[in-house]
Amino acid sequence: MRWSTPALVAAAVLLSACGTTETPTTTPTSADSAGGPVTATDARGKEVRLDAPAQRVVALEWAEAEMVASLGVMPVGVADAAGYRAWNKATPLDEGVADVGTRAEPSVDSIVALDPDVVIMAEGRDTTLADRLEEYVPVVVTKSTDASRNFDRLREELGVIAGVIGKDIEADTLLDEMDQALADGRKAVADGGAAGTPFVMADGWLEGSTVNIRPFGKGSLVSDTAEALGLVNAWTGEVDAQWGLGATDVEGMTAITDPRTVLFYSASEDDVFTTGLAQNPVWQRLPFVASGRVVKLEPGTWTFGGPKSVVRVAEQFVKAVTA
Repeated sequence: MRWSTPALVAAAVLLSACGTTETPTTTPTSADSAGGPVTATDARGKEVRLDAPAQRVVALEWAEAEMVASLGVMPVGVADAAGYRAWNKATPLDEGVADVGTRAEPSVDSIVALDPDVVIMAEGRDTTLADRLEEYVPVVVTKSTDASRNFDRLREELGVIAGVIGKDIEADTLLDEMDQALADGRKAVADGGAAGTPFVMADGWLEGSTVNIRPFGKGSLVSDTAEALGLVNAWTGEVDAQWGLGATDVEGMTAITDPRTVLFYSASEDDVFTTGLAQNPVWQRLPFVASGRVVKLEPGTWTFGGPKSVVRVAEQFVKAVTA
């Protein structure tokens, strides 16, 4: 498949003062039209036109790879495919999916060699990458996260991706399943008397002898998911506007004083919360540690994913607070 000449949309998709964005669009809106041309307006505000829905897709971010695969089209290439398999088990990749380099520095040569119909990538990874790729292949750029409106952003991006691969009906089904899982989870939390439970979600890494902790604040996809279940994010420290992520250390966690707080953390590889903090006296005195309310998410739970990952996160939160 070769692509038609794209037209630029008059205004780029920008974050407005009220925290909303222009809604990306796709046509056609039904899988019944899957054989004809499709058009998507991506996060750049750029219109991308394909002669037919894409069948050979390269995804350069794991959330986008998850969305493509969960819609029923297995990507031909994914950036850091081995990392995806370790960190995102919500929608497995086939063994034949090619690795096209790291997410930070994917290989243009490896991508082009796969002869893809479209490349789907997140903005901000490499400001020149889209231009270089577009010499050979159509590119759809997503925001991938927006701490002012992450659920709306997720829905819009799933719609864009579904539109370019001709899977609009499947996208509706995925969103219905996610919404139902959140509604069921909220009911289970309320029925279990756990509504309003404070939580902290974090991941971390070891730097020398120091464990750096990254809390997921309000606006992160995990926080939005937990709050949709009726829980309350206890982390009130500063977070960035894109991901809703903060930065602290074990001493910074002493700001969390409510004994009802549950700490959730992810560690699909090195578990620094165990290896780096197990003997730390400050850690041992934290209320969630002292009360045994520390929950490690299952390996392969990707906290920046698509609808399938949202459901996987929600199920674990509900199980932990209602046990």
